[in-house]
Amino acid sequence: MVPGSQHARSPGPALIRSLARLTELEGPASSPDLAERLSQWLRWTDAVSLSAALNASPATPSGAPDSSAGASAADREFARVRAVLAKAIAEDELFAPDLRRADPRATPSAAAAPASFAPYRLRYLARQQAMEAGIATLRESVRATLAAATPALARLAALDAVMEQALAPHEHSLLSTVPALLQGRFEALRDAGPAASGGAPEREGPHSGAARRATPERWLDVFCKDMQGMLLAELDLRLQPVGALLAALRTSLTRIHG
Repeated sequence: MVPGSQHARSPGPALIRSLARLTELEGPASSPDLAERLSQWLRWTDAVSLSAALNASPATPSGAPDSSAGASAADREFARVRAVLAKAIAEDELFAPDLRRADPRATPSAAAAPASFAPYRLRYLARQQAMEAGIATLRESVRATLAAATPALARLAALDAVMEQALAPHEHSLLSTVPALLQGRFEALRDAGPAASGGAPEREGPHSGAARRATPERWLDVFCKDMQGMLLAELDLRLQPVGALLAALRTSLTRIHG
């Protein structure tokens, strides 16, 4: 059976649901408390840094009068970064079947379904690196906007900087396992052949073999769609901390300005 054909809906972010669907894993019956999870990831040195950020007395923000303009600019930059990264995923010819087939450089042998997952692994890792770099810059910029708004938001920005430094290695380690899970999906679809795209088995006949050879990419289309969806889900997951900072900024400004 091809992974993902039957699976109970799993709770959590879209990336977790997608991974559960592709690997036929059930969501946990009960998950540890957030504080318990963080205690397993944070070292004592991280706790010291968090305590210092909580107890610090931020300087009075100099840019408070322009906070609304700063928030609007931060929202626009968030949308721009997400759009750029999402567009790169959507228009990647390796993932998009229509673009792949329309590529004039493709030869019949290049258009055939590949036997190796290696090119897809490398491209996925490249997209992950692009997300990591672009979102890190965005997150730093949003923190600067918060730090210039109010003392409370400045403290939140300092806390976020500590949390990013503490949790980034764990995030990188966990997300680096996604390509390996996708490789299992790739191999299962490839081995399943025409059945992977949901089509009924063809009747044997004088031209049935030729028909199957004429559409070697059908299972690959399914895989490419899954891979693009996984990247977009990962993009949204990586953007969640920045989105939370922006939500805190907007809430604070609403309270200040009524």
